[in-house]
Amino acid sequence: MTRFKYSILLLCVALLTACHSGRKYFPKDIDTPEIEIVRFDKALMNVHESSVKQDIQVLYDEYPVFMPLWVEDILGISIEDTAYLEKALPEFLNDTVYGFQQTNAREQEIFADINDIQSSVNKAFARIKWLYPDAEIPTLYLFISGFQTPIYFNDELIGIGADMYLGSDYEYYNRVVYEYQKQTMRKECIPVDVISAYLFRTLPYTSTKSRLLDQMLYRGKIMYLTAQIFDQLPCYEVMGWTKEQWNWCVRNEEAIWHLVMDKRDLFKTESLVLTGYLNDGPFTSEISQDAPGRLGIWLGWRIAESYMEHNQTVTLQELMAEGDAQKILEESYYKP
Repeated sequence: MTRFKYSILLLCVALLTACHSGRKYFPKDIDTPEIEIVRFDKALMNVHESSVKQDIQVLYDEYPVFMPLWVEDILGISIEDTAYLEKALPEFLNDTVYGFQQTNAREQEIFADINDIQSSVNKAFARIKWLYPDAEIPTLYLFISGFQTPIYFNDELIGIGADMYLGSDYEYYNRVVYEYQKQTMRKECIPVDVISAYLFRTLPYTSTKSRLLDQMLYRGKIMYLTAQIFDQLPCYEVMGWTKEQWNWCVRNEEAIWHLVMDKRDLFKTESLVLTGYLNDGPFTSEISQDAPGRLGIWLGWRIAESYMEHNQTVTLQELMAEGDAQKILEESYYKP
């Protein structure tokens, strides 16, 4: 595509302004709560084949909320089927064919110290409470997912599938995920994943329209808010991209926007268009095979950022509450 041309001058200018805006939304000193992180992952290691029945009962007694959820939603076993659970759980923890035994050992090593996670989520939820004083702060649970899910949540808790964050180079990931998914399978990605999942759940999509514009601005606003909460992180980390992927988008932002407008994709509602721009994948085919996946969310983020820069009196709370995507687009004066 001829529009995607390299320009060293434009690149330098763009990268200087590519990430966090000049606005500061949070005071320096905020009371920081101590978020509870329950080590269900460690407790699972106390299950032994020789005493499995008693060990399972201990888990039910000590984790009456999470244990039933984990058994049914992660293992896929009815809590009434105790006989099958007694057989399946030791296999789940010690299987070598699928690498669970090795994975669980690596998880215990990598997550022996979680002070970094604790500190980051404490500060993040402190900022959320400052924005939304009535926000309910969930309990966090570290658990073993069997390579099934990185984040599990309901109204009371957020579960972190620690075995999904063992490092992008972990050998067993080659068996269960695509190459592009490995970028965010690192321990340091957990705080952003937790907070973005929390925000998506507590700030739901309320628009009555299902156009690409509405969808990508909703998701883009969430990412913009997440980036402000983690304002010490590079924005490509918040997005779950590599630095090179972020820079490619900044470098080609004008061409990307022109292509979206030329195709009139903003106002389309077809599911193939929406998923093409918003879902994770090795690339965004609607734009280019060089464009990283979820490019529509990135565009929504950029529009939200431009909107806040051009409307200095608008608060983060007001931005998140604004459901008129057309208004945000028009008043963002977004023109890369």
